[in-house]
This record gives sequence, structure tokens and C-alpha cells, in this order.
Amino acid sequence: MIESMRDAFSLKGRTVLITGGNQGIGRGISRAMAESGADVAIMCRKKESAEETIRELTPIGGTYRFYGGDVTKQEDARRVVEQVANDYGKVDVLVNNAGIATPFDPMEDTEDLSGWYRVLDVDLNGTFLMCHYAGLQMKKQKYGRIINITSNSSRIVNIPQKSCSYNAAKAAGDRLTKCLAYEWAQYGIRVNAIAPGYTETNLVTGVPDEGETKGWTEYWLSCTPTGRFGKPIEIGAAAVFLASEAAEQITGAVLTVDGGYMLAR
Repeated sequence: MIESMRDAFSLKGRTVLITGGNQGIGRGISRAMAESGADVAIMCRKKESAEETIRELTPIGGTYRFYGGDVTKQEDARRVVEQVANDYGKVDVLVNNAGIATPFDPMEDTEDLSGWYRVLDVDLNGTFLMCHYAGLQMKKQKYGRIINITSNSSRIVNIPQKSCSYNAAKAAGDRLTKCLAYEWAQYGIRVNAIAPGYTETNLVTGVPDEGETKGWTEYWLSCTPTGRFGKPIEIGAAAVFLASEAAEQITGAVLTVDGGYMLAR
């Protein structure tokens, strides 16, 4: 509980575990947390990109470590949370950023439904597993902050891509956030979500302007009232706020950061 704005947004002394903190939005969150004083633990499958991110963070002056693991594997989720707690002495903040956005057309006549199952497994089940194990640790501490990175796709049908699996997973992520926020408040755990719109990552700016995806990025940009895509550090700034003492009375919220994309939808 804050009584003044002095250091209200500081995360000095906090340990933050970020899934997928090695690239894209996750890297922006890692940097924002580090610059706000937090020690950062990055969980992902790609060691090289994680180490590159850590090299970028090192001059800031905190403690930064890589933990290899797949959020869809229960044993990995349990192991990483335990390792972070052992190494840092606690897990103050969990940011569930790991996710994929594989296009999926349910009208395609095929027996291969991996486009449905894989997205649900990473974006929903992976988020739940990390919440579960981090939540157990936070209950022991009587303190914790969980931030789930969902999407504005949880509340609109983003077009022209076909992505019902992604939309469904992110909608479930929003609801999971609200359920856990209510159930876990008694343990001193706040749970919130950030719903980004189109952000400057390879998933957006790297879409080829040819063939089936021709014109996609131009369309997305034309529908964004602010006239530009978001930046990963801006999602990081929102995460810092929700992790900070300034947001002590906020739980169960879904903070949309999409440049106004949803306003006319």
C-alpha cells in the first residue's frame, strides 16, 4: 500500500520470472522490469537468444538468469519455478508471456488439427501451469503478482487472418485471470492481464507482403487510430505498473494496450 508516489513504480529487490522473455514483447518486458530495478529470470527454449537478451540487460546492474524449459510441460513448469525460488530466494512476479499465433482454418478438410491443439496448449495450458506452480510458491510467501499477456483478440475477431484457436485461447486467458484474481486474493496474490494489439515484433512486421498475407500489415495499421503499431517496451511499461506498488488495489483487470484498435470493432 502506497502513501506517496515516491518509488511507487520501483521494483527494486523484486524477482520477476518472465516466460518467453528472450524475444519480441517478452524482451521488451524483460528490459522494462530490469530498468525498474527488478532481478529478471527468463524462461524459454532458446538459450542463445536468452543469453543475448541477458547481455543487453547486464549493464543495467541487476541479476539476470536463463532457465531452459517448455511451458507446456508440467515438469518444466514446476522445475523452473522451484529453481528460480532457490536461486533468488523468492518469486515475486510471474509474467506469462510465452505464446504462439498459428493461423488455423477449421473449414479445411484435414485430419491435422495441430493448429488448434498446439495454440491452446501453449497459450492457455502453459499459462495455467505457470500460474499453478508460481501460485503455490507465492502462497508460501504470502505475496505475489501474476501478469498474463493475452491479446485484444480475446474480445474481437481479428481479421483478415483465420485464428479461432488463438482467439479462443486468449479469451480463456482473460477469464482465467479473473478467476484466479478472485480466488487467490486471500493469499496476497494479485492477478491481472495485459491485452496487446499489433506490436512491432516479427509476428507482425515480419509478415510477408505477398501471397495469402499480402496487405495484412497495411490493413492492421490502417485500423489503428494512433497510426502506428505498439512497441514491446510499451507492453513492458504496462507490466511494470501492474507489478508495482502503484497498482496494489488492482486485481482481475485486463489492460488493453492496442492503440485504440478495438474502439471501432
